[in-house]
Amino acid sequence: MAKISKFPLPDVGEGLTEAEMVSWQVKEGDVVKVNQVICEIETAKSVVELPCPFEGTVSELLVQVGETVEVGQPIIAVSVEGAVETEEKSETPATLVGYGEGEAPKSRRKKSTGMSSSAVAAAAMPAPIIPASNVMAASQEANISAKPPIRKLAKELGVDLSQVDPTGLHGEVTREDVMRSADQASVFKNLSTPQAPTDREERIPVKGVRKAIASAMVQSAFTAPHVSIFVDVDATRTMEYVKRLKDSVDFAGVKVTPLLIMAKAIIWAVRRNPTVNSTWTDEEIIVHNFVNLGIAAATPRGLIVPNIKDADSMSMLDLATSIEQLAMTARDGKTQPADTQNGTITITNIGVFGVDTGTPILNPGEVGIVALGSIQKKPWVVEDEIVIRQVTTIGATFDHRVVDGDVASRFLADVASVIQEPALLLD
Repeated sequence: MAKISKFPLPDVGEGLTEAEMVSWQVKEGDVVKVNQVICEIETAKSVVELPCPFEGTVSELLVQVGETVEVGQPIIAVSVEGAVETEEKSETPATLVGYGEGEAPKSRRKKSTGMSSSAVAAAAMPAPIIPASNVMAASQEANISAKPPIRKLAKELGVDLSQVDPTGLHGEVTREDVMRSADQASVFKNLSTPQAPTDREERIPVKGVRKAIASAMVQSAFTAPHVSIFVDVDATRTMEYVKRLKDSVDFAGVKVTPLLIMAKAIIWAVRRNPTVNSTWTDEEIIVHNFVNLGIAAATPRGLIVPNIKDADSMSMLDLATSIEQLAMTARDGKTQPADTQNGTITITNIGVFGVDTGTPILNPGEVGIVALGSIQKKPWVVEDEIVIRQVTTIGATFDHRVVDGDVASRFLADVASVIQEPALLLD
């Protein structure tokens, strides 16, 4: 006999009390399976996909898109065949699998010795007829040599990989190939100037990620005494190094930018100046012997700062891959709450917007943040001669309760020395 089971909004491990329903991936009457994504919610940290804990038929969607839901409030009702209980009651709100304080031990599923009734029914049904054109397109797609990140990029830009001329060393499609084939208007959507709105003003509710950003920045600005310093750097050799990595077989299909070298420079400088990788607690200063490197990412929902866990233990290739994946995930709004926690030091790459430098605000819990400005050709003095070099400005902000001027200066000088001469990373 079928029973109605209701799924309450879980705590995704942040101690958050509410979330906004962003979208439903199912509708009433749909058949759902265990762990199938049924909806997206926006917490104060990020957009999170929720998996269904039941297998059955959706009987009712209990929450509308745009509605704010408290943790523990039922959001969906599922008709479960053979269910013993209906809506579960507990003093503690449900915790989403993969988040929160604990996670149930994993067990291996026993092999089935026979076919279930649903499997028998499925086997008895005739196979769907797939149009020949679709089969041909799928076959062509499968025969194309391109790494998953390149295929994802092509899909985002609307590029047909079968129409792209590959230039990779082994005939594979590279990032540059996809970008060359993309319509520039679709790549740089912000180049077009929108029509002036007819309404005299627009009111934007302060909630979700934007509200969390505002609260965190106010807390940081009025709690930690900020001090900022700056240095101009000849980044010519860094740009040459970036070009060599792009041309390397090992980095084929991986996005390589000056941000990667900056990340490595910060990790190297942290090892020489560990105090900048600390946390202030009023009772003590915690110096971290690992680097969870935050990368500030601009998203449609606001600025978020996910971090790469144990970035100091990664190779150059692993770090490049992690940065690329972090950016893609953030842009898609899929950054998980755990990815924004426990950062130790942060990079903000304001240079991508053509900005020379700035005074970034510290993330709460961190005592250092570094801003990478734009890299442009400028006159530079080399051995008493003026030459054209690739020049950038690096800015950094520190918590003066922890980082004094001498430590801050030495740290930023170390970062600048790597940008000027990346060969120092071989130490």
